Amino acid sequence: MRIGLVCPYSLTIPGGVQGQVLGLARALRGHGHEVRVLGPCDGPPPDAGVTPLGKSVPLAANGSIAPIAPDVPAALRTIRVLRDEAFDVLHLHEPLVPGPCMWSGLIKPAPIVATFHAAGVSAPYRLFGAALKILTNRIDVRCAVSEDAVELAGRYFGGVYEMVFNGIEVERFSKASPWERDERPTILFVGRHEERKGLAVLLGALDRLPADVRIWVGGEGPETAELRASFTDGRVEWLGRIDDEEKCRRLRAADVFCAPSIRGESFGIVLLEAMAAGTPVVASDLPGYAKVGRQGREALLVPPGDAVALAAALNRVLGESSFAGRLVEHGRARADELSMDRLAEVYLEKYERVSLARR
Repeated sequence: MRIGLVCPYSLTIPGGVQGQVLGLARALRGHGHEVRVLGPCDGPPPDAGVTPLGKSVPLAANGSIAPIAPDVPAALRTIRVLRDEAFDVLHLHEPLVPGPCMWSGLIKPAPIVATFHAAGVSAPYRLFGAALKILTNRIDVRCAVSEDAVELAGRYFGGVYEMVFNGIEVERFSKASPWERDERPTILFVGRHEERKGLAVLLGALDRLPADVRIWVGGEGPETAELRASFTDGRVEWLGRIDDEEKCRRLRAADVFCAPSIRGESFGIVLLEAMAAGTPVVASDLPGYAKVGRQGREALLVPPGDAVALAAALNRVLGESSFAGRLVEHGRARADELSMDRLAEVYLEKYERVSLARR
């Protein structure tokens, strides 16, 4: 089968959707299928199977910044690639984001499977819902990665959504070489430095943690300068933007991975990455996170925005080795359960279903 995976966001900028698209492409190739990934790129394509469609521009969305390509040159490149590649099926991720996904849906040269990732609120859905509904009616199979994603899309467009999960390439994390470090207890945060991700909550919990605890802070964003000026404790190491290899290695080396997001998390893929790396997880009790790490089993969940509760949870994981070991054991099993190979099998059933219906 010839499969086209279309990503609306720049494939050279780290992101949850981008990681899902690239990982799924590799897994599908492992099942013997021809796969091309189409999307914006702001540098050399990250994979030999990527067709770049132009550079991205930043767009504020859901409290974050989305690197999309809504311009005419990107549209023309998309049309040309769709004409030349003759795909048997197209898989659009976030199908209503302006750019390659939207153009692919309008042209529809092949049956379409679409996955909705976003949760929470969406100003474009609210403002342009009636027009966007025309596009959703061109989708053959609608998928969503969480109940929250179903609720958001269903609120504006109706329809039936098939639940899927976000997958993880387990061996990339389980077999990574741990980052070299000293013996100090180490907590890792990786994410964009914006209010939604809750980094300020984690840093606010530092005073309630043991004096020898260190926090690795990966990533950057609009709050970086302010946070660095407000939290000058030498126990915080500001790593800046880290690539996927360094993230894997630091996950393997950390004693705890902390995801203190306040809202807007549709699915906790980064929690799965920590689980695959064998690192216990402390996270906010958000629906998207709770779906991945069940309370007290694969993760220790705390009320969002509560620095006192977060500190207590981190202290428990750092201080109770047997409890941390149980989180790791169950977390590894959860990562295997939600592996990218299994996700590829789930999507292949949908691809074959729409291809048969077309024939």
